[in-house]
Amino acid sequence: MTPRILLYFGSTDGQTAKIASAIGATLEHSGLAVDVINASRSADPDPKDYAAVIVAASIHAGGYQRRVRRWVRAHAAALHDRPNAFVSVCLAVVNRSPQVDRDLTAIMDRFIESTGWRPKEVKAVAGALKYTKYGWFKRRAMKRIVAKAGGETDTSRDYEYTDWEDLKEFSRRFATTCAAPSLQLLIR
Repeated sequence: MTPRILLYFGSTDGQTAKIASAIGATLEHSGLAVDVINASRSADPDPKDYAAVIVAASIHAGGYQRRVRRWVRAHAAALHDRPNAFVSVCLAVVNRSPQVDRDLTAIMDRFIESTGWRPKEVKAVAGALKYTKYGWFKRRAMKRIVAKAGGETDTSRDYEYTDWEDLKEFSRRFATTCAAPSLQLLIR
């Protein structure tokens, strides 16, 4: 029997949705059945119905999407019982520094504390600046924030920082974990 994987995600500007879709495609290419579910558009999937779970969310204003936090909190016990991973999408990953690492760790620690879920694997993934998709206010605010960090400020175009090859490698590794014989026994 093919292991069924849940990929539950929250996306604010669409990059995490694109990332979740890419992870799902790699897992399917590895021979797994995958349900890619958007937290803002779905019912409440039960992790107990899956052999493994990946949760993906993006950082905005110092935290992850509320629906993702609520879902993880409600299902923390079931998540602990199976292979799982958390994909944290954030622009700050592009400019790694000790301060950025401390900030990301603090955001993740708050997430873990508020949900009660300690992911078995955490993958930090760089997101995108979608200036052309933002409204006037958000575009100005993002330009100011990014300028402080020394990033791209030409608001006439978008910038994608996701390392797709690294993401594929993560997905393949996770697929290998899901195809292990001990997992096969779990889903029978």
